[in-house]
Parts: sequence; structure tokens; C-alpha cells
Amino acid sequence: MSAMAKEYNAINLSQGFPDFDSPALLTDLVYAYMKKGYNQYAPMPGLPALREQLAQKITRLYPSCTPNADTEITITAGGTQAIYTAITALVHAADEVIVLEPCYDCYVPAIQLCGAVPVYVSLQPPQYRVPWQEVRSKITAKTRMIIINTPHNPTGSVFTAQDMAELQNITSGTDILVLSDEVYEHVIFDDQLHESILRYPDLYARSIAVFSFGKTFHNTGWKVGYAVAPPYLTAEIRKVHQYLVFSVNTPVQYALAEYLQNPEHYLTLPEFYRQKRDLFLQLIQGSRFKPLHTSGSYFQLLDYSAIANHKDTDFAVWLTQQVGVAAIPVSVFYHQPHTVQDKLLRFCFAKKDQTLEQAAQKLLKL
Repeated sequence: MSAMAKEYNAINLSQGFPDFDSPALLTDLVYAYMKKGYNQYAPMPGLPALREQLAQKITRLYPSCTPNADTEITITAGGTQAIYTAITALVHAADEVIVLEPCYDCYVPAIQLCGAVPVYVSLQPPQYRVPWQEVRSKITAKTRMIIINTPHNPTGSVFTAQDMAELQNITSGTDILVLSDEVYEHVIFDDQLHESILRYPDLYARSIAVFSFGKTFHNTGWKVGYAVAPPYLTAEIRKVHQYLVFSVNTPVQYALAEYLQNPEHYLTLPEFYRQKRDLFLQLIQGSRFKPLHTSGSYFQLLDYSAIANHKDTDFAVWLTQQVGVAAIPVSVFYHQPHTVQDKLLRFCFAKKDQTLEQAAQKLLKL
């Protein structure tokens, strides 16, 4: 869709990246460390100073979790690499992995490359809640892992404390691992609490949590993230990480270590993105699109059923080529897109106000 947006000169609200700059101070810090000569390999698990800052950050946000910076935190080349590395390190041929769909598109290919079997459970629209009884019914002796994502891409739903209790009950007393994709950790709205796996010691004991600096600090192209897991899981993850990327961009790690010393740099993000969400909703008020509630992430689902009866893939193409606004059809986040009947598109509101205003002007004409 981004390629199509470029070809048709459409406003790109499809791919999940901001069109505004990374914080100037952070960019200046990267340049400063480059100029100081910090341009060679970082240690394989990540720069110690950065891992120590992350350990402090985690304990500040989730006091029950006090990870060891040396044995529980690994710096990765983005969240996607962390997810792929965790799956390939811990999932084996003939294992089963429960996937909640719609889901981010990197989960299933990694499972299949391991020779494992994805087992699908559909979230329940329009709130996209987890049907925990169905999850429980899909557990077998072969279930190796459950993948969760909160705040959720593409729907914007978030896990509640009750969700975490259900997950803990299901996995307690088993060998099932949990992979928790939390890259939108700081993009959560309306005074809701981010229910990180790190808040729950019994769950964390069997879990891998994945985070992304790119989503947090508006620089997705830097591709730096991290994985947090108990020592016995981290040791396995690093066996793959070592031969997959070995180490991650050195000057960026130094810059992030210094930048994280001020918690305000991430604590202000929920309000920043709430304003973006609310502006977009205000701008399209009066249009024939019906917004679904977004509790987190920087995506907004819009129902277009009052405008057209086309499949979402066809409508997304038409909207890009004829109207000049690119979005993502929600059906492509399912393993069988053709079975999805919902008339929904995903729009990214992590954009300049001017970009959102220009897009809204076009959408209001429909």
C-alpha cells in the first residue's frame, strides 16, 4: 500500500510509521556519539549502559519486575527481529503456537519456518476481545507458545487485568511459553494501564516481552528494539541472536542509553498520541466512516459499510487510486482473508496534523 500511495501520490495513512521527526535531542546524541568514534561492534547482548537503563525503566514502570541487565535484557534490531529470534529459539518442528488474529504479519511465517503449526483464534469484534474459552479449547499436548499483542495492531484494543488473569490460569502448571508483543507499550490512552506481562511474576517466569524504540521515539527506520525474558529463556534467545545479527547499531545504543535517563521522554507519549487520535476522529466527524474505539497503538479502524459494499482489499485500492488516501484492509491480518466480511480499514494517525487534515478533507467527500 505504501508503494501504491507513492505511485498515485496519495496521502499514506497505511504503513505504521510517523511522518514527523525523531526528537532532535536524540538525533543529536546519535551524531555526537558517531563523532566521538563509537562506531564499532557493540557487545552481542547489547550495550551494558543501555541494558542497565532499561532495567531501571522496567522496575520504575512495573515494580514487581527487577530484571538483571546482564542476563534478562537483549538489544535487538527492532521488534520484528526480537519476535523472530524468540520463536526460532524456542519453537520446534510439530509444536503448536496459538495466534490471536487479526495479527501482525511476522508471527505466522516465523512459526512455519520452524516447522511448527499456527493454531488460530479470532478476536471478537467490535471490541476485539480474546475468547478465552476458545483459547483454552485449543490447548493440546503440542502447544508450545501463545502469542499476545497489547496494545494491539491492527485493532487498537488492549489487554485488561482480567485478560492477564485468564492467560495465567490457562498456562499455569504447563510448559507453555508466552510471547508478548508490546511494541506500543507507551501508546495507550484514556488513563488505561498497560498490562505488560512484566507486571505478573508468575507469567513473566514463562514469557518473553518484546519492545521497540522505533515505535516509542518516532524513528522506525533505526530498527532498534529489545527482548526481556528470564535468564533460562534469554540464554536460548541469544544463541539465535548471536548468529542472526550478532549486535545492533552502536552509536544509537549509546544515544538511547543517555536519552532514557529522563523518563519524561516516554511518559509523555500517551498524551501526545491521544491528541493525534482525537484530532483524526474530530477531523472525520460528519463523514460516512464509522470509527471503532481505539484504546492503544497508533491505528484507527474505520467501518466504511455506509459508503460501499466492496471487499476491504478492493475498497483500499480504490481509496488510494481514486480518492488519494492509502489505508490497510483489515482482512489481510487474517490467515484466510477471503472469509472476513467486515468492512474495515486501518488508518495510521501517527502523522503531522497537516497530513491528517489533508487526508480528512478527502475522506469527508465520500
